[in-house]
Amino acid sequence: MKNRLVWFCRIAVGLLFIFSGLIKANDPLGFSYKLEEYFEVFGLTFLSSFSLAMAIILCALEMLLGFSLLVGVRAVRVVWGLLLLIVFFGFLTFYSAYFKVVQTCGCFGDAIPLTPWQSFIKDMVLLALVLVLFVNRKRIQPLVKQKVGDKLLIGAAIVSVGFGLYTYNFMPIVDFLPYKVGNNILAQMKTPRGAAPDEFEITYHLKNKETGDTKTMTDKEYLKTAIWKDTNWEIIGNPENKLIKKGFEPKIRDLNIQDNGGTNYNQELLSSPYYSLWIVADNLEQADNAALAKLNALAANLIEHYNTRVILLTSNAPQNAEQFAKQHKLVTEVFYADGVPLKTMVRANPGIMLIKNGTVVNKWHYHNVPSYDDLVKQYFSKQ
Repeated sequence: MKNRLVWFCRIAVGLLFIFSGLIKANDPLGFSYKLEEYFEVFGLTFLSSFSLAMAIILCALEMLLGFSLLVGVRAVRVVWGLLLLIVFFGFLTFYSAYFKVVQTCGCFGDAIPLTPWQSFIKDMVLLALVLVLFVNRKRIQPLVKQKVGDKLLIGAAIVSVGFGLYTYNFMPIVDFLPYKVGNNILAQMKTPRGAAPDEFEITYHLKNKETGDTKTMTDKEYLKTAIWKDTNWEIIGNPENKLIKKGFEPKIRDLNIQDNGGTNYNQELLSSPYYSLWIVADNLEQADNAALAKLNALAANLIEHYNTRVILLTSNAPQNAEQFAKQHKLVTEVFYADGVPLKTMVRANPGIMLIKNGTVVNKWHYHNVPSYDDLVKQYFSKQ
């Protein structure tokens, strides 16, 4: 019976760690953004420059520990590693939930968004399973000989790290973001008619002028009891507004594309029936200049031969962006948006999006952007 329990925990924990690491390694840049949020919360911003490397290593470590547990190689050390890792994750998710500092933990990337409390509960269940393994760590028998197992671990480590490096350099294998290929951006920004709004509860603190008695009641109680008609009762301090039920929330809420004068261009850019090419560089100072030069040449050809609208989207200040565009002789129009949606559009700096009627036709990392001839053959010669 005990061996069955150990095997159950071994398989459950191993597969869950592999899945968790794999889903985050699919988008290591996105996971690095989440790590940067935690660094800000704990005042460790000096680590932000290492966030990407840490993201790739953490994802690989999760996959490696899960694989090692399933194979049963170096089980005692692996279980110790799992225990320390889940205690660490449990602390982070509890801190996030209790102090409401990081509202999504990124445990399963953008594939399965969890609230902090959901993440904490998940970690506590995992902790219970890991504790069973820890107590019975000497019962975990290897499936292969140690020499074979060590070779498998080396191979698994290479594959785990290599997968994270590949997705960072060529974009996620599976895109779970609202700007994925095939999505209509305007549709992702709309709230359907009749969709449930957020529900809030207002709490009032009251004091009786004559007796000095105090009461606390919700807005519904306040109206139902008609205490507001009694002039002896007065509201003390500011009412507390608490969200009690989350309503419908569009997947894209924060996209506001503007020119240097602050005019919104969302509708104009997203309703055009023609192809437009968007070069997305959330931070021009950190963008790959060689890639920008290559994209600028591509843009020039598309503008000249197909009258294509090509824009550069950045979060830099207009003065700095215009100076950058002039210095690099960019032929694109320059527009501005907040860095958060730009980082969500394309996991690259710069990244490229092909848009038509507000729909993401395709998008690329600057490492694998198609040539002018290939773009024309696949898209522009058919429009």
